[in-house]
Amino acid sequence: MADFTLRQLRYFEALARHLHFGLAADTCSISQPALSMQIKELEDTLGTALFERSARQVRLTSFGIEFGARAREILRSVDDLNDLARASAGHHAGRLRLGVIPTIAPYLLPTLIKNMQDSFADLDLNIRETLTPRLIQELSDGRIDAAIVALPIHEPSFAEVPIFDEDFVLIRALSEVGKPVPNADALQDMRLLLLEEGHCFRDQALAYCTMRSARPWDGLDGSSLSTLVQMVGAGMGVTLLPEMAIGVETRAAAVEVVRFAGVPPSRKIGMIWRKTNPLAVQFGEIAAVVKASADQMRALP
Repeated sequence: MADFTLRQLRYFEALARHLHFGLAADTCSISQPALSMQIKELEDTLGTALFERSARQVRLTSFGIEFGARAREILRSVDDLNDLARASAGHHAGRLRLGVIPTIAPYLLPTLIKNMQDSFADLDLNIRETLTPRLIQELSDGRIDAAIVALPIHEPSFAEVPIFDEDFVLIRALSEVGKPVPNADALQDMRLLLLEEGHCFRDQALAYCTMRSARPWDGLDGSSLSTLVQMVGAGMGVTLLPEMAIGVETRAAAVEVVRFAGVPPSRKIGMIWRKTNPLAVQFGEIAAVVKASADQMRALP
């Protein structure tokens, strides 16, 4: 039997992830016919089918599922070898695939990207913005190298490095100006607008208010902090906002920004990566740039 190639494994992994030839081809930056040909050659080499194909759907065969698990292990090992070579060189070069959660990305990235370019000129920074559960899975699978998330993650295979703490503020309509600042207990009796399920920021807000996820006003959740703020401005309720988002999200909204009395709700932001990744020293240096970028944002008027 002829040997298959690492390139074919990467094409297989992309198709197994998307289960769509067009999306997989775009991910791999090749044409769809070329991807189909490479997958067919891989199946011919293996002597069995990896995918079930129909006019509307692509599915992994039972063998394809098992093959996929082994293929991801091989690709992770290859990536680790590349990272080992980069670590031994002792400098930041090559591609860095960095994941960022949506409640951080729009606010931190403009400053962070500039500072990263200034600090590491030879680094090819690739940004992936998505929810924490997906970042955890992609980090485990080796599809990203590190991620900026809210801690803790509680994943034994990951290194977690705290970077900075961030308070939350209350956002309420201008018609509420002058009213007492609600505490956590009072928020339970208010219409608290939250991000939809899957966002860690939603869970943090609920934890502060000691509320259950299922609420009588389900259906008023938003897909972004921007949507929540606009809903508040329209008089639909109140919401919480991380400090870094205040300048961007409230500048064109009819809302009041209110700071909580006493100890405010907050979150801890940090970086995570696989403990087996040999670039730990480099990631620590990148975390320092993340912290400097966050501090720079706080210093802005």
